Amino acid sequence: MKVVTETLIDEKETLSPELLKNIHAYWRAANYISVGQLYLRDNPLLKEPLKLEHIKNMLLGHWGTTPGQNFIYTHLNRVIKEYDLNMLYVSGPGHGGPAVVGSTYLEGTYTEVYPNITQDEDGLKKLFTQFSYPGGISSHASPQTPGSIHEGGELGYSLSHSFGAVMDNPELIVACVVGDGEAETGPLATAWHSNKFLNPITDGVVLPILHLNGYKISNPTVLARITHEELEQLFLGYGWIPYFVDGDEPMAMHQVMAATLDKAIAQIHQIKNNAISNENTGRPRWPMIVLKSPKGWTGPKEVDGYKIEGNFRAHQIPLAVSASTPPEHLKILENWMKSYKPEELFDETGKLMPELQELAPKGESRMAANPNANGGQLLRDLRLPDFRNYATTVAEPGADGEGDTYVWGRFLRDVIKENQVKRNFRIFGPDETVSNRLDLIFEATNRQWMAPIVEHDEFLSADGSVVEMLSEHQCEGWLEGYLLTGRHGLFNCYEAFIHIIDSMFNQHAKWLKASAELPWRRKIASLNILLTSTVWRQDHNGFTHQDPGFIDHVVNKKATIVRVYLPPDANCLLSVMDHCLRSYHYVNVIVAGKHPAPQWLNMDEAVEHCTRGIGIWNFASNDQETEPDVIMGCSGDVPTLEILAAVSILREHLPEIKIRVINVVDLFKLEKSTEHTHGLTDADYNALFTANKPVVFAFHGYPWLVHRLTYNRANNVNMHVRGYKEEGTITTSFDMTVLNEMDRFHLVIDVIDRLPQTGTKGVYLKQLLQDKLIEHKHYISVHGKDMPEILNWKWQN
Repeated sequence: MKVVTETLIDEKETLSPELLKNIHAYWRAANYISVGQLYLRDNPLLKEPLKLEHIKNMLLGHWGTTPGQNFIYTHLNRVIKEYDLNMLYVSGPGHGGPAVVGSTYLEGTYTEVYPNITQDEDGLKKLFTQFSYPGGISSHASPQTPGSIHEGGELGYSLSHSFGAVMDNPELIVACVVGDGEAETGPLATAWHSNKFLNPITDGVVLPILHLNGYKISNPTVLARITHEELEQLFLGYGWIPYFVDGDEPMAMHQVMAATLDKAIAQIHQIKNNAISNENTGRPRWPMIVLKSPKGWTGPKEVDGYKIEGNFRAHQIPLAVSASTPPEHLKILENWMKSYKPEELFDETGKLMPELQELAPKGESRMAANPNANGGQLLRDLRLPDFRNYATTVAEPGADGEGDTYVWGRFLRDVIKENQVKRNFRIFGPDETVSNRLDLIFEATNRQWMAPIVEHDEFLSADGSVVEMLSEHQCEGWLEGYLLTGRHGLFNCYEAFIHIIDSMFNQHAKWLKASAELPWRRKIASLNILLTSTVWRQDHNGFTHQDPGFIDHVVNKKATIVRVYLPPDANCLLSVMDHCLRSYHYVNVIVAGKHPAPQWLNMDEAVEHCTRGIGIWNFASNDQETEPDVIMGCSGDVPTLEILAAVSILREHLPEIKIRVINVVDLFKLEKSTEHTHGLTDADYNALFTANKPVVFAFHGYPWLVHRLTYNRANNVNMHVRGYKEEGTITTSFDMTVLNEMDRFHLVIDVIDRLPQTGTKGVYLKQLLQDKLIEHKHYISVHGKDMPEILNWKWQN
């Protein structure tokens, strides 16, 4: 037996003999139920000898992390009752489903949510059978699991979700179990720094519990193989006070874990009380726990000559049992399950013994019944000012603009002001809020920052509604945790680097999709992602900063979940963002420019246009009394500018050509209504784009996305799309469009090539434009800026 380490723990016998006995029994019950979920479909209480027909035909799931998580959950129940805590449980290890499902079943929450899973023998049978079973539940703490805000299907985000959950939530403690495999991921390693942003007065507390069980799927874990001193120094360096619980002898481990939790909770209360009493917002050192226990603890020691407990082989199903496996495997399983002594844990009907039921908290104090774990229950609408009051004056199309995000920043500033009392709105970003020209918000708030503040720092304070860290992973994870616990928020980011959270977006979109199918899950506020510093205006940063492909990634998700908006000017951005901030249970991706640019629509026109999501721009079209010869489509601010500049060239040189200009704000309008709820019917689409006329379309992103969305439309064969095609460098803004052949000159040439009726006039105009492209290249190489006719171009009605 290993000696139990009692680092920094003075108490020796925190638990009375009776309480120790009952806690150990409760843990055994949780372990028994976990093993039952992995293996059984019948005979749940082992009232008869175990037979192959009692075993599932497919054994799927994970055992290794489960007993340790059961141990933690059992002990957290005690301190919740002892100290009347408001506590949430986050299971970071990827496959802790048996533990979380089993613990929520024992405390009664699971049966309340799923009344058919009764707390008796029949309910146990159903509980066991459904796990990792067709039509059942997954091996993760999925949305189907009461109390879960974090599935763990992809590792690395448990701590950032936990910190997001406690922001502006001062009474909440999140006990976050971090797997030692998970701890090797970049996002998790960075997330330890989240303690530099937590205000002890206005925010809650995260209690990390690093579960060192030594192994991943088939490898040892890094943190389990460094020395105790090195591990302690690591977390001291991160700014935590680590307490260690280390061993494999259950009764001794129970005592040390109980004492450690008591010390941690006492320290948390001391920090909070000191901060509130003395208005001390200095950054404290919060406690954390390092629990070192064997992987697959209490499971089979050895099978077929291979070490199981305390080895990577305990990770998944540690013991294969089927008609094709050695017969003794069935007996090993039976002995394993009987080692928990189920007859002492459950009565004849299958109900947990009364003295064990008493160990669980009651009502909403149960971690799985905590309202924060079903954040829609706590969600309140944002207070939003009237966005129309922030309109840019547009007397005529093409009016000068200050920068779309800068204009919207005034509205956003007042959103913060309106919601400061409720403290239910935050802005997250990777040190780009000022760069993205949202700096007017700092008239209303600051960046929350708990590290030292020195002279000449700007917009930093211990209390603020903006949280910035140069980690897109943390910004996204914090915001997800904030939303999942019933609040509202925004993530602003450079367009090219939002790809860093591609897989995080995947997981959140899947969570929204799955939770929307559960009647007991309430809808949460939408995840709003503002992308700016876009591909067409990253001329100064160059090729590395030029990538509009996140929207391609987004459209892969369910139509019921995702939305993509490309407002062409500031008034449209105001209208779109008001809509997005009011919406629930979507991922809204908004792409907008930040630099001064022409403004096209007054506020009334913008509201009408954005409400439709797509429409003909009458001021730029001349086909009102006849069929168009060509459709000029655009989506995005720079594509809109280039399309309108192309139209002005066509009007001057080929006035007889009938042109229809269509602008797309809501990208999914291009898709069929049978595929996306925002999509147009074929009749409405054909009314706009016609069934047989050429379409020249300038698009903000990769051109094939438009082809993908319109592939089955009647006129797709005539759809010609210009967009970003992976050409870029440090150059002028206009040259970026030239490099990708989305500039006004190429667009006009496209029209000429598709309209043979332009005849000789078209031939001469095409050569003129080709000469213009040569002139452009020469001019920028000499002067380092765009030609005056580009810089000074104005729309003329």
